[in-house]
Amino acid sequence: MLLQRVPVLWKTSCLVLVPKTSRPSDPQDYRPVALTSHIMKTFERLVLEQLRPMVRPFTDPLQFAYQPRLGVEDSIIFLLNRVYNHLDKPASTVRIMFFDFSSAFNTIRPALLGEKMTAMQVEAPIVSWIVDYLTGRPQYVRLQNCVSDRVVSNTGAPQGTVLSPFLFTLFTSDFNYCSESCHLQKFSDDSAIVGCIEKGEESEYRTVVGKFVTLSELNHLQLNVTKTKELIVDLRRTKTPVTPVSIQGVPVDTVEEYKYLGVYFNNKLDWTRNTEAV
Repeated sequence: MLLQRVPVLWKTSCLVLVPKTSRPSDPQDYRPVALTSHIMKTFERLVLEQLRPMVRPFTDPLQFAYQPRLGVEDSIIFLLNRVYNHLDKPASTVRIMFFDFSSAFNTIRPALLGEKMTAMQVEAPIVSWIVDYLTGRPQYVRLQNCVSDRVVSNTGAPQGTVLSPFLFTLFTSDFNYCSESCHLQKFSDDSAIVGCIEKGEESEYRTVVGKFVTLSELNHLQLNVTKTKELIVDLRRTKTPVTPVSIQGVPVDTVEEYKYLGVYFNNKLDWTRNTEAV
């Protein structure tokens, strides 16, 4: 750690392809997982123990992933609590924007992450060590008995390692927002903006969505607009037409149902579909 360098052998990754679906038919149906040295994984855990208390005051309070005593259930309960409490008010609706990123971990810029960690008052040797850990990483792909040539990566964080998920939460910790009528919540890269709309006033919701898109672009995170969806919950008898939200000039699809963190939500808050899936 004092040398602020990671041995090349320790950060060499063997990428194996793990299917995302039961019957993969396309390269996008696989997730590349990095296998690294056991020594490296042990050292990462030691670094994580030192890093976590340093950055605790700067972490996003609505980032539910990789935090002690928090998990998927807390994220779902927080979202539902906000939605149900708001819908008790007259003339109220809820708009939820579920964002999708393309290979979010692979787009982290190590130098930019280092700048953010320095702003969080992380000790300089740890910052330098982590930046070195993320740059100059030899990696190769293994598929059954076939092994590819090695290439060196200087961008992104390898999926499947100990530090990478937590580093991603730090990289996006400055994307945060929470007011009485609108908030941004995350579970790693699964991000959702919940807008509690009263009497048709949705300017705050649209502003937060726009700022989130802008911050994503500034941090080189690639939003997949075609997979980003909006769910509108309107339980009133007389419904009024809504204007779609556009991202990068593309109108976001409005859906009647969306699977978020393994839970099926629909625009009637009916749990039949989720019960059937369970």
